[in-house]
Amino acid sequence: MAPTDGELAIKERRLGREEAFRLLFQADQGIVDFDEILELEAEETDLAPATWQFAYGLAAGAWSRRVDIDPLLDELASGWSLERMASADRAILRLGSYEVLYCLETPVGVSINEAVELAKRYGTDDSSRFINGILGTLARRRAETS
Repeated sequence: MAPTDGELAIKERRLGREEAFRLLFQADQGIVDFDEILELEAEETDLAPATWQFAYGLAAGAWSRRVDIDPLLDELASGWSLERMASADRAILRLGSYEVLYCLETPVGVSINEAVELAKRYGTDDSSRFINGILGTLARRRAETS
C-alpha cells in the first residue's frame, strides 16, 4: 500500500507529486504503455522508496481514473477541450483532480496549491491561473456533494 500524504515530509510529498506529474506526462504522449513507464521509472528512480510509492500511487490512481476525470475537465474548461490543452496542463489537471476527488486525506487546498506550483514550473504563463480555476471549481463541486 502506498504511503498516505501525511506520512511523508512536505519536501518528499512535493517530489512525489512532481514524479507523478512526469509519469502522467509521459503516459499521455502515448509512445510507451503506462505500466512499462512505471516499471522503467521504478528501476531508475533516485527517490526514496516511500516517496516513490507515493508518486506511483498518485500516478496510477490518476491514470486509472482519467475515464472519470477527463469528462469533468472537458466540462470545466469552458472553451477548451482536453485534447487542445497543453500536455503539461493536462497531466497536472489529471493529477490535481485525482487528489481533490479521491485522496480525501489530503487537504483540498494543498492539492490545488501543489498543482498550481507544478503549473508555474512546467506550464505556460497562463497555466497556473487556468489550473487554479478548474481545480477550485472542482473542489467547490465536491464540497457541495459531500
